[in-house]
Amino acid sequence: MNTAAIQCQKVCKSYGKQHVLDNIELEVPEGNFYGLVGINGSGKSTMIKAMLDLVSIDNGLISIFGKSHRRVNAREQIAYLPDRFSPPIHLKCKDFIHYMLELHSSRQSNVEIHKMLDSLELDREIMGSSVGRLSKGMTQKLGLASCLLSRKTLLILDEPMSGLDPKARVLFKKQLFRLKEQGVTIFFSSHVLADVDELADKMAVLHKSRILYQGTSTEFKHTYNGTNLEDAYINCVNTVE
Repeated sequence: MNTAAIQCQKVCKSYGKQHVLDNIELEVPEGNFYGLVGINGSGKSTMIKAMLDLVSIDNGLISIFGKSHRRVNAREQIAYLPDRFSPPIHLKCKDFIHYMLELHSSRQSNVEIHKMLDSLELDREIMGSSVGRLSKGMTQKLGLASCLLSRKTLLILDEPMSGLDPKARVLFKKQLFRLKEQGVTIFFSSHVLADVDELADKMAVLHKSRILYQGTSTEFKHTYNGTNLEDAYINCVNTVE
């Protein structure tokens, strides 16, 4: 039986009088791909930042591989890509990759680094350029490459495919499936429900500060009478509108 890579128990977070997370109960089994879906402002990024102890929670417990999320060593096996990823623009791309690998204590040869860059079609020639010269899509690829090269057992990715063109999305998904074969756990948020349906072993719907559903996408479509995940999602959120 898989242990929980992430477990949230009665997690609450408010900003003033606004409840962002209301008694969140959520469990991510080790080795699973887990998708968090919700509209803008539903609390997805706050949920992720709470897991990483980047924002404090008002009540509840969060554990990472059985340890309190507040303990630094609980986060040693995590690589994180934030929404609106914006690396330091003064760094050269290659220096950013090496800097991140050093932070992750990940020893990767130049051959392995170049193989990853090629797999995402991140042109080696631009690696000598400054980060500030990259397009949004290329910047996102750079962040994804640093996470995929980290060799961490838990990746937490906030809208990881934002800004990627269709081909880049396919290439990135191929890398994710390779990590899955290695037992890596991935928790990701997404607006694209088709990606969640394709990638996630389990999913959760966060709406108006509460988890409305947690389980497989197949069960979700059955429970909310949807021929696809989009229809089921609309039916789900309409139950509380």
